[in-house]
Formats: sequence, structure tokens, C-alpha cells
Amino acid sequence: MTTNIVTDIYDLKILDTSYVTHNVKRFVLEKPANFSYIPGHSTRLAVNAPGWEDEWRNFSFTSLNSWNYLEFIIKIYDDHNGVTQQLGKLNAGTSIRMKDVFGTIDYKGPGIFIAGGTGITPFIAIFRALFYSGNMRNIGLFYSNHYHNDVILHEELTQMLGKNYANFFSKEGVIGFGEKRIDRDFLVKAIGDFDQRFYVCGPEAFVDDISGYLIELGARMDAIII
Repeated sequence: MTTNIVTDIYDLKILDTSYVTHNVKRFVLEKPANFSYIPGHSTRLAVNAPGWEDEWRNFSFTSLNSWNYLEFIIKIYDDHNGVTQQLGKLNAGTSIRMKDVFGTIDYKGPGIFIAGGTGITPFIAIFRALFYSGNMRNIGLFYSNHYHNDVILHEELTQMLGKNYANFFSKEGVIGFGEKRIDRDFLVKAIGDFDQRFYVCGPEAFVDDISGYLIELGARMDAIII
């Protein structure tokens, strides 16, 4: 269940853009005065262009509240005429509309994070907050993608999590990385104790499958944050 915190609409200038993978784009936006949010939380963005001003989509903050700008990391789908395709056309100097801040993933303490694709984005801000405050103890990440070039912020995740970070590629075998899906059998082998917190984010089917496996294996429903 989401909780609305802010309902104002902002037109925010884009300060910088860059691609972090072949189809994932980083946006740096000006930050409104007295604006605040929590790591793991999200907002709604729309393209400030005719016909797109009210096409709102949900995206997670990847920046920290202490920073003087906002950052979003967004997968661009160029194969159809949608909001992310329009976002992909935007560069520094143009603007993006933003409204609402709401809770999607709340950090409740140490646990295992399981992400699929761009489901890593709400975790990025959480990891950054923990890393910069020296509180990365008892945190692990299993990160699933189709291919190695889909991985978002691999070097930074490695720096923050070290040996507690593992990649998995469902459509490609890469030496030195997991070469399979995160499935029930893997969870049985990799996790000895299911009496702990789990954070799961990704495509709906991925979240449903992983959550179902965890519950089957003994995790408490109230200890799975999705």
C-alpha cells in the first residue's frame, strides 16, 4: 500500500542526462526548495510536451534527500510511442513534470534484496544511504537481468556490497557470474535462514514468483517487502 506525502506539481529543469546502459538513461533534475523524500520512495513523472503533460508514470528516486539535485534512472523503451520513449528524447535544458511522493519500498532493517531489471532502482537509494552512513552490515543483493549489458551501476553496487552482491543472467552465460534464473532451487541452496527480511522488486511476474518461493520456504509474509 502506498502513502502519499507530497501532491504539488513541479516543472523541473533537466540539468544533465547520460546513458548508464544501452537502454537505461540517467536524469539529473533541479530539486525544489524544501522538498524531501525517503530512500526507496517514488514519484510520478510526465513529459512537459503537448499531449504528454498528463501521462504520469511511476519512477523511484535514486538520489538521496541530502543531495542538492534529484536523480532518476529510467529504462527507455524505444520500440513503442510511450512515455519512456518521449523521456529518451529529452536532454539538459528541457524540463520534466513531477507530482506526488509515495512509499513503495521502505527500509525496515538488514536483509536480502532481490531485484529484477530496473527493479534495482528503489534499492539504489537505500544502498547509498546505508553505505554513506556505514551501515551496510548484513545486507545482500541478488540481481537478475537478461544479459550482462543490462546491469545498472555494476561498479557502484560492487563497491557498496562487495562479496554480498551476485549477478544472474537468464539469457546469457557469463564466466564469473551466475548463469541461471533466481528460482526456488537457487534460493534453497543460497539462503540457509528464511527467518529474516527480504526486499523484492522487479517485473510483476518476477515479484510474484520470488515472493511465492520465499513463503514456501518459510519466510514470513510480513517480512517480505515488495
